[in-house]
Amino acid sequence: MKCYDCAASDEVVDAVAICHHCGVGVCLRHCHVAREPGHRLAGVGQSTLGRPAREVTCLTCHSAQSPGYAPPAKVRAGNNAKGRLR
Repeated sequence: MKCYDCAASDEVVDAVAICHHCGVGVCLRHCHVAREPGHRLAGVGQSTLGRPAREVTCLTCHSAQSPGYAPPAKVRAGNNAKGRLR
C-alpha cells in the first residue's frame, strides 16, 4: 500500500499505517500518532481500559478533530497534480 497524500503529489512512498478514521494509507510524514484511552462498547462498569492505546490518523482527520491544529501547507509538484483530490 502506498501513502495517499504522497500519491496526490506524484510521489511513491510506502504507507506505514492506516488512518483510524478514514482508512487511507499514510507514511510517517503524513500521519499523527496519539495515545487515546481504549473503550469497551458493551457491559456495565468501567468503560475505559487501564492503559492508553496508540491511534494513528492522517493529517486531514487530525486537523478536522483538533481545532487548533493546522496541517503543513502542501506543495504541488508541477502541472501533473492539477485536479487531484486533496
